[in-house]
Amino acid sequence: MATVRLALANLPFPASPEAAVTDAIAAIGEAGRAGARVVCFPENFIPGYRTASRHMAPPEAAFLEDAWRQAAVAAGAAGVAVVLGTERVVNGRHRISTLVANADGTVAGFHDKVQLDPSEEGTWEAGSERHVYTAGPLTFGLSICHEGWRYPETVRWAARRGAQVVFLPHFHEAEPGGFRPTAFADPANTFHEKAILCRAAENTCFVAGVNYASAGSPTTSAVARPDGTLAAFQPYGVAGLLVVDVDLTEATGLLASRARHY
Repeated sequence: MATVRLALANLPFPASPEAAVTDAIAAIGEAGRAGARVVCFPENFIPGYRTASRHMAPPEAAFLEDAWRQAAVAAGAAGVAVVLGTERVVNGRHRISTLVANADGTVAGFHDKVQLDPSEEGTWEAGSERHVYTAGPLTFGLSICHEGWRYPETVRWAARRGAQVVFLPHFHEAEPGGFRPTAFADPANTFHEKAILCRAAENTCFVAGVNYASAGSPTTSAVARPDGTLAAFQPYGVAGLLVVDVDLTEATGLLASRARHY
C-alpha cells in the first residue's frame, strides 16, 4: 500500500488579486501542516477567474511572477508540492494555466489550458502542450475545467502516461434558479460531478476536482476512486481544505492503457 495525502483548497473567490496570493500562501502552509504531498487550487485562483460580472484589471506579468515566486517559496517552507491555478502572459497574450511548484520550492513548470470553453476564446489564448508531474511516489496530471467535463481524452492522456491522480481545477458558481445540491452527483444536478466519477472509472485512476467555495455552488471539491466511486467531498459552499488519503496501488491505469487509437 502506497498512501499519498492530497489537499484540495476549496476556498472562496478572493477579494482581490493581492488577497488571492495571501489566501494561497495560507492554504499551502495549512496543507503542509496536514501532511499533504500535494495541494491543488481552483482554476485561475490567482488573480481569480474572470467573469462578465466581475470588473478585474488586465493581468500584469510582474504581479503574476511575484505571486508565483511567493507560492514557490511557501511550497518549499511547507514541504508540499503546489498546483496553483493562475493566469500567465505568453507573448503578450494571456492563458488559463497552473503553476506546479515542487516541495523543495523549485518550479516544475506551467500547465496551460489547451481546450477552452467557447465563452473563453475571446479572453484567453489556448495552450498547446500537456504534461505530467511527480511528487515523491505520485505521478499526476491536469485537466482544467471544460477540458475534463467535455473532453475525456484529456484525462486519459495523463493516465496513459502514468498519472495515478488527475487534478481537475475548475470554476463553477451558482446561476439564478440553478439546482443547489447537498449530496455529491445528485441525479437532479448537472452532469459535472458525475463526469468526475466517470473520468476516474474510464481510466482506473483517481480524479480530484477542485472548485471555489461559494453559496449554491453546483459542484464542490471531491476525489473519485479508480473504480468510479466517491472517496470524499467537501460540503457545498463551505470553505476549507479537503484532505484525502489515496492508495496509489488502486490506480493501475489499466483501462486507459487498453484504449486503442484509430
